[in-house]
Amino acid sequence: MGLEVEREGEHTFVGRNDRGAEVRLGRKDAEGAFSPAELLQIAAAGCSAVTAEQLITRRIGEDAKFRVTVTADRREDASELDAMHVAFDVDVSTLAADQREALAGAVDRAIERLCTVSRTLKKGIPVTESFPEA
Repeated sequence: MGLEVEREGEHTFVGRNDRGAEVRLGRKDAEGAFSPAELLQIAAAGCSAVTAEQLITRRIGEDAKFRVTVTADRREDASELDAMHVAFDVDVSTLAADQREALAGAVDRAIERLCTVSRTLKKGIPVTESFPEA
């Protein structure tokens, strides 16, 4: 099956993968659903979190809790985002200044090298659509 998005009702969609996960999609004001632009931002933050997890837990501890937030710059009524800003919220108070700097650098390099979502967004790729002819 791969990935799919299915319409369930007016402005109501469900995205699915073949592992059984689902996510609700809709317009930006749809209750209980992500807009497609929000999902794009969540994908960037999520990719950064997954990529950095081992680096963070190895230095801070296996039970380290952290959060990754994302915001976007968007001109009013524009149908595109101008920039995304991903920020880590992690307690690094147990690390010395040089260790914090080393961790930040390692996380940045890992994301630059391994985060599929951020790498793809920075690169920009063609997106094609198809529609049945008959």
